[in-house]
Amino acid sequence: MKLALFGFLAAAMLLPAASFEVASVKPSDEPPTSSNIHADKGLLRAHNVTLMRCIRRAYGIPAVQIAGGPPWLDELRFEIVAKADHNAGDPELMEMLQGLLADRFQLKLHRESQPVSGYALTVAKGGIKAKAADPNVAPNTNSSRGRIEANGCPMSRLIIRLSSALGVPVTDATGLSGSFDIILQWTPDDAPARSGATGEVPQGPSLYTAIQEQLGLKLEARRFPVDMLVIDHVALPSEE
Repeated sequence: MKLALFGFLAAAMLLPAASFEVASVKPSDEPPTSSNIHADKGLLRAHNVTLMRCIRRAYGIPAVQIAGGPPWLDELRFEIVAKADHNAGDPELMEMLQGLLADRFQLKLHRESQPVSGYALTVAKGGIKAKAADPNVAPNTNSSRGRIEANGCPMSRLIIRLSSALGVPVTDATGLSGSFDIILQWTPDDAPARSGATGEVPQGPSLYTAIQEQLGLKLEARRFPVDMLVIDHVALPSEE
């Protein structure tokens, strides 16, 4: 009986509570050089995004904690524009996005807890260096290879970006609440050395060093349980 109740509650956690008033989902043929998701004041715009990125954003979980699904999750790109019937903020819009993915992509998934090796994000000696966010500025995050820039970024969103950059799960052990304005820049480990007129150009800091020097945070290797999101079914979307 208890096991059945637990299964019911776990499934209920994945059921969206709200939906958009209108929404458009169309394929995109743009190159993958430009891609973003903006959600604020009842409007969600996802430009040139993969379904994997939408799932990550909707459920607040990094790609390394998503299992299953076909290869096109990370290959095909889409344009999504959706509008709520009221001035919904980011958390509510993400619940609506979950519903949109279930409706248009027939996305079905479940959660599993698994122990993994990864990193814990902690506060370094001297405290955090990132500035507290202005509550009057809409949250926005842009990232590229070797750079994360975000306004109104909580630690929960930062660890998703770090998990993607590192390729392993990251857990929040900072104890920090609220949101921050963050600029983090580093040289990826596999970045090719560049040469200039005077020879090889010195590379910038590693991600581990940059986090401590630029944000006042640090990564510690740990083993911990994580929630895995397992895709049971998905299909190419309908546009209407």
